[in-house]
Amino acid sequence: MGFVKEFDDRHKDSALWQFVKFNMVSFSAFVIQLVLVNTMPLVFDAIKTPLPEFLRGIFRPDGLDPKYVTDGAVTWGYVLPFFLSNFIANIYAYFVNMKATFRGKGGKYSLTVYMIVMIALILFTTWLQSAVADVLLRTSWAPLARTVAAMAAGAVQMAVIFPLEKFVLFKEKPE
Repeated sequence: MGFVKEFDDRHKDSALWQFVKFNMVSFSAFVIQLVLVNTMPLVFDAIKTPLPEFLRGIFRPDGLDPKYVTDGAVTWGYVLPFFLSNFIANIYAYFVNMKATFRGKGGKYSLTVYMIVMIALILFTTWLQSAVADVLLRTSWAPLARTVAAMAAGAVQMAVIFPLEKFVLFKEKPE
């Protein structure tokens, strides 16, 4: 596999090659997320605690399976698999992209900025995933609802995270 390392070393500064590597890392993170989002309900479906008031306006119980609704509110059991699978996959991707894709160390602020952006992005994409899954669960696509929802969230995240990592967090410093 020496030719791969040689190719990687020769094209390490190419934005196109970085984008290809970013997508390979994103795909591996997506696989991790997919496994988690589809297996975590086995554990979290038992959690019947309703979401706090400030999240109830975002996560609506309309059309959800009644097992995910307690006292008219969506439960943590429904939201946690989406949120945690996304969070874990993105932490993995951050470190792999830092080392392998952009070959950087990141600044002292990089992980903090990434976490702030990621939490906001995950809240949005968790909502997006639940909205997409809610719609698909009422169709013939129901068996693929979580998978399609995770794919939609991944596309949104890629559009935000690649430029953030390339041009802000792991930006090469001029010599």
